Amino acid sequence: MKEQGGGGGGGGGRKQGAASPCAACKLLRRRCAQDCVFAPYFPADEPHKFANVHRVFGASNVNKMLQDLPMHQRRDAVSSMVYEANARVRDPVYGCVGAISSLQQQIDVLQTQLAIAQAEVVHLRMRQPNCLSNGMGPSSPTNSGSPPSKVMDSQAKPFFDMDMVVDQASYGDSMWS
Repeated sequence: MKEQGGGGGGGGGRKQGAASPCAACKLLRRRCAQDCVFAPYFPADEPHKFANVHRVFGASNVNKMLQDLPMHQRRDAVSSMVYEANARVRDPVYGCVGAISSLQQQIDVLQTQLAIAQAEVVHLRMRQPNCLSNGMGPSSPTNSGSPPSKVMDSQAKPFFDMDMVVDQASYGDSMWS
């Protein structure tokens, strides 16, 4: 735990002669010691960082966690605590798990859309040489260039519509051979 006295001198990642206490000591209304464990990670000009961390984890618990970690891991630990505390303030029930779950759902939808698009591309590539070899060129009325209808979840909306008709004559024969 921090000692109450000590003034606001340098050391512990703080500037020499800095008169203002770190955000943690300011919020806790105590003097900022030279060896303050919070000072390097919660500067005075970012009081919201420590306020949320203190609200979610408590100053005593944060102090214990930081003192139990080696110096080279403390910055990452503080970054994680700030992220989790901010997420928990925004969403008290799920915290960052809610954000992760939402992102995972977006990834699943996008992977499904990508798989559908890739399957349509493969289908078009396989169908195109057959049409050219059968004498059904790009101007043939039976070759519309549209892929078959999609089987897609009603909630999943594609990024782009693959049912576009391509003006194949403008691309020349090099693209289709």
